[in-house]
Order: sequence, then structure tokens, then C-alpha cells
Amino acid sequence: MAKEFSRSHRVAEQMQREVADLLQFEVKDPRVGMVTVTEVQVSGDLTHAKIYYSANKGTPELQAALENISGFLRSQLSKRMLLRVTPQLHFVYDSSIDNGIKISNLIDVALSTNSPKK
Repeated sequence: MAKEFSRSHRVAEQMQREVADLLQFEVKDPRVGMVTVTEVQVSGDLTHAKIYYSANKGTPELQAALENISGFLRSQLSKRMLLRVTPQLHFVYDSSIDNGIKISNLIDVALSTNSPKK
């Protein structure tokens, strides 16, 4: 049975904090803009990390920019985190916020059409 807080889970939490800090304060690429790191999943052997992010617009240009700066982020993570091997970074757009907004709008429309008229 796996521990409740396995090492990969602890590494993922720290990596989420560090990547968010790096994206906010260190990255100078204007294509990146305001990006929120929603989750990080690290493989069991700590060689790969999926970084889920959300932004105002999840464009292919933003995805390309994040993939372009992944080497810089990886080198900075190696300096900030005490790991033997720094994981390869894979960026995945998290569309759950967009889906939540669409569902909320649909609910608002449904409630407004079903409201009793006085």
C-alpha cells in the first residue's frame, strides 16, 4: 500500500509552487503573460512532470511559448529543488475553468427562461 503522501506527491506540490513563482517573476517571454499553474503530476520515478495550467486564452502560441521555456524552467528547478534528476516538463492546458464558466452560463440562461412571470 502506497503512503498517503508519497515522495512524488511532495515533489509535485513543491514543483507547483516553484514553477508558479518562476512564471510570475523570472520568465521574460511576453507570449506567456498571466498563467496559473493548477496542478502538477510527477511520475513515480520522478523523470516526467505534467504541468497543468490555465490562462485567459489557451492559445497554441502560449503552448509553444511554454514548451520553448521548459529548458529554462527545468534548469531553474534543478537549482531550487534538491533532486538527483530534474523531471522533463510537459505542459497541458487545463480547460476545467472554461468548462465551469460555460456550465454556469447555461444554468443562468435556463433559470432565466424558466422563471415565473408576474
